[in-house]
Amino acid sequence: MKKMLLTMGFGLLCSWASAQSVNLFPVQTTIQHGVIEGNYDTKTGVQKYFGVPFAKPPVGELRWKAPQPLAPWKGVKETKKFGPRPMQGIVFGDMMSRSEGLSEDCLYLNVWTPAKRNTKNLPVLVYFYGGGNVAGDGSEPRYDGESMSKKGVVVVTCNYRLNIFGNMAHSELSAETAYKGSGNYGYYDQLAALQWVQKNIAAFGGDPNHVTIAGESAGSVAVSYQMTSPLSKGLVHAAIGESGGGIAPTMSPVSLADAEKNGSEFLQKAGVKSIKELRSMSTKDIFDMYQDSKRFGFPVVLDGHFLSKNLSEVFAAKEQHQIPLLVGWNSAEIPGGAFMQGKPYTVENYIERVKKEYPNDVEKVLSLYPAHSEKEVELSATALAADRFISYSTWKWFDLHRNNSSQPVYRYLYSKLRPPLVDQNTVSALAGGTVRREGPVQTPPPAVGAPHACEIEYAMGNLHLVKEYAWTSDDFKVSDTMLNYFTNFVKSYNPNGDKLPEWPAAKAGDATPPVMIIDTNSRAEKALNDGRYLFLDKTYSK
Repeated sequence: MKKMLLTMGFGLLCSWASAQSVNLFPVQTTIQHGVIEGNYDTKTGVQKYFGVPFAKPPVGELRWKAPQPLAPWKGVKETKKFGPRPMQGIVFGDMMSRSEGLSEDCLYLNVWTPAKRNTKNLPVLVYFYGGGNVAGDGSEPRYDGESMSKKGVVVVTCNYRLNIFGNMAHSELSAETAYKGSGNYGYYDQLAALQWVQKNIAAFGGDPNHVTIAGESAGSVAVSYQMTSPLSKGLVHAAIGESGGGIAPTMSPVSLADAEKNGSEFLQKAGVKSIKELRSMSTKDIFDMYQDSKRFGFPVVLDGHFLSKNLSEVFAAKEQHQIPLLVGWNSAEIPGGAFMQGKPYTVENYIERVKKEYPNDVEKVLSLYPAHSEKEVELSATALAADRFISYSTWKWFDLHRNNSSQPVYRYLYSKLRPPLVDQNTVSALAGGTVRREGPVQTPPPAVGAPHACEIEYAMGNLHLVKEYAWTSDDFKVSDTMLNYFTNFVKSYNPNGDKLPEWPAAKAGDATPPVMIIDTNSRAEKALNDGRYLFLDKTYSK
C-alpha cells in the first residue's frame, strides 16, 4: 500500500511537471561564473532557473568548512531542475520535495523572476526553509517563488547544509579556521547565497540593494541570526520572520567550548578518532552514524565570527542591522499535549503540571493561562506549550527590535484554521509533512488554532501546489491577503496597500503594541496577551 501511494505521489509530481512544461521555452543569462539556461513560462511571464550552484560542493576535504567560491565554467550550464536536497532523514513526515534525491553536493539555489528585456532594480526576496536545521530544502512546493514573482519580485530559495553536515563543531575544526571557531556551516551557506545574490541578482532584473530575507521556523531563526551577524551587513535590507527567533528556549546559541565538547563526545561514542578519519568516511557511513545516534541536530554556536554574542546582547547594544522587520507566529504552534505530557485536559492535571513547572509562580501562571474548565485547560495548555516552544522567542525578537531601532516593525498572529487533509489516512506532522495514520480512521478533535508551519503556503501564494489539504474559498482568500501583505513589505518595507486592512507598525515603549490577526477576516488589534511573554521573559532571564 505504501509503495503504491509513493508511486501515485511520484506520478502526480511527474504529471504536474509535464503540465508545466507545455508553456516553457529556454532562456539564458550570464552570471559571474558563466552562462546558465533556465526556462521562460509564457503563461505566467516568469523566468525560472533551478539548481544554480552558488559554491563548490562541500565534499571530501571541504566537509565542515565554510563554502568555497566556484570556479568559472565554459559553455552553457543547464539550470532547469532542482539540485539535490541536503542530507537528511525522515524527521517531520513526508515533506514534499521536488528535488531528485539527496547529496552532500547540495549548495544550489533557485530563482524566479518576472524581468522583461530591459527590467532593472526589482525588489528581491531570499527565503530560507524551515525544518529544525535537520530537514527541508529549497524545492518544496510551499516555498515556490512564482506567485510572488508574478507580482513583481525576484524570488530566491537556497539550500543549506543540515544536521551533522551543517552544524557540528569540534576543536580540530576550530584549529583549521583563522577565527579559531567551528560549526554554523549551514549559516555560512546562507551567507554565501546572499553574497551570490549581491553579485548576480542584477542579471535577473533584481536590485542588490533591495534584498529582504525571510524564513519559517529554523528559517526564521536563521533570519534573526543573519540580521545580527556582522558578516551579512550590507547584504540584507529588510527581514521577515515566521515562527522562530534565535533566543532561548528556541535554538539559542551555545558557547564554542560547549559546542566543541558536544562534537568530541559524538565522535567518541561513534568510535571515530579524528576529523581526518571522519572526512575519509563515505556519505552513507556518516549519515548512518548520525541517524544511529538519535540526535536532533547540533546547536548553533557562538563561533566568534558569524556570531559572537547572544541575540539579546546584540539588540540591547543596537548592533543589529537597522532594517525593517515583519514578524509573527501562529495561534496554536504546538498541541497542548506537549505541556500536559499525555495527561487528559482536566483542571486537576493542568494545575499539577503548572505546579511542577512553575512552583514559585503558580498563581501568576494560572492568571495568564487560566483553567476553570476542561475546554479552557485545552486552550491554556495549548497557549503555554506554544509560547514555551516558539512563540515567546519570536515575541522577544519582535520586542527587542522595536525597542532598539527606529525602523518599522510589524507583528502578526496567524489564526486561520487549516482545512482537513484530503487523505484521511494521513495526519499532519509538525513541520509541514504528513505521516500515515496508525489504526482506524477517527474524526480528529476540533482544532483550537493554527499549527506550526501551516501558514507558509498561504504567505507564498502556493495553496494550488500543496495537494494534501481540501482548500476552501476562505483559504484562498486568506492566502491572497497574506501574499499581498508579504509582497508589499518586500517591495516597500510596508505591508499596507492594495485595499488591505490597515496594519499599523509597533512603536518603542508601547505597552499594548498592535498585532495583525491574519484570518478569514483579517484585522489589527491591540495585543492582549503580551503579559504572557513578559512573564516568560522574566523566567528565562533568571
